[in-house]
This record gives sequence, C-alpha cells and structure tokens, in this order.
Amino acid sequence: MTKNLKKPIPRAFYNRDPRLVAPDLLGKILVRREGKKTLTGRIVEVEAYLGEDDPAAHSAVGRTLRNAVMFGPPGHVYVYFIYGNHYCLNVSCLPEGIAGAILFRALEPLQGIEEMAKARNIVVNNPRDLRKLTSGPGRLAEAFGVRRVRDNEKDLTDPKSDLCVADDDFRPSRISTTVRVGITKAAHLPFRYLIADNEFVSGRRTRSLSL
Repeated sequence: MTKNLKKPIPRAFYNRDPRLVAPDLLGKILVRREGKKTLTGRIVEVEAYLGEDDPAAHSAVGRTLRNAVMFGPPGHVYVYFIYGNHYCLNVSCLPEGIAGAILFRALEPLQGIEEMAKARNIVVNNPRDLRKLTSGPGRLAEAFGVRRVRDNEKDLTDPKSDLCVADDDFRPSRISTTVRVGITKAAHLPFRYLIADNEFVSGRRTRSLSL
C-alpha cells in the first residue's frame, strides 16, 4: 500500500524545460484510480523530448491535431500509439505554445499488482515477474489502462482526475542518464533519466550523473 501520498503535483512543476522536469519526476508516484481500486507505481525511468528543434520529438513537424498536447499547457497527458501494438504515456512541459514532453518509460509497481497483471495478461508467480508489469513504456501503459481515447489531454494536476502524479517524499539516492533508446533521430542525446541500480528500469545502459 502506498502511504503518505500528497495531492497531485502542481502545474508549476511541469512548467519548465523537460530536461529539468525529467530527473525531478524520478521517485514520484503515478496513480490510476479504477473505481474503488487504485494502481500506483514509482517512476524510475523517463525520457525528455524538446520542441520543434528536436528531430526525435513528434513536435519536430510543427503543431498538428495529433501532437497538439505537446504544445501545452503544461501538466497534460499526451498519448500516442506506436508500432501498431502499444500506447505510450507522456506529460507536457513548458508554457503553453512551446512544445516539450516527457515519456514515462518504467515504473516500480507498488499497489494494484493483481489488476496490473490482469491488464497485461500475465501471471506473477515470484518477485522477478513484477518486472514484466511496468518495465517499458508499452508495458506500463497497458498495466495502467492508458489509451489515447481515454487519457489524451487529461490534466495530471487535477485532483479529480483518475490519472495523476503524486509525491510521497521519496528521493532517489542516485540518478543516472543515458542516450535515448528505441529511436534513430537524435539518439545520441543524453535525455534518458533513471534511478540508478533500480531493477525495474527498461534497460541497463547507464552513465552516472550527479543530480
């Protein structure tokens, strides 16, 4: 059970450069309310995406109906479908009109394990199986029931929202950064942030960074 959760993180938190928001998101809690049930997972890996000058970002083509959420206001959910089989969860950053977002890449599952396993259609027999629930952007989106029709444009800062990010005062002891993964454009940029040595991150390539 997740304890000491505060209200959703306020909009001002997201109203910054994604490269500043991303490491600060690590350790925070993603919360999904499903009726009387609550799913929670600690954010252990994210990637930052910038504006129209970032070739890897959807915003590189300019504002469209698909990517409009990336252009603000900050703190809103941007969901897209990729590879024809899974969704990806992002949150917008920077003032309205300026594109920027952060991709949620991995969570450490905390609460609602049974519901996550059911959503992922897997069986959790031992602690090692927990990694299959939310390690990777597609997995975590499926485990938390993230869909574009359901969640795109949702306000993560709204206390009434069924999807939000909250704080329980946990702070990572060490953060690492690497190049972004799973892309070909601007793949050399060190915009992937993760809690060092956390077993739930989606990959192991790390370069230590003191933050």
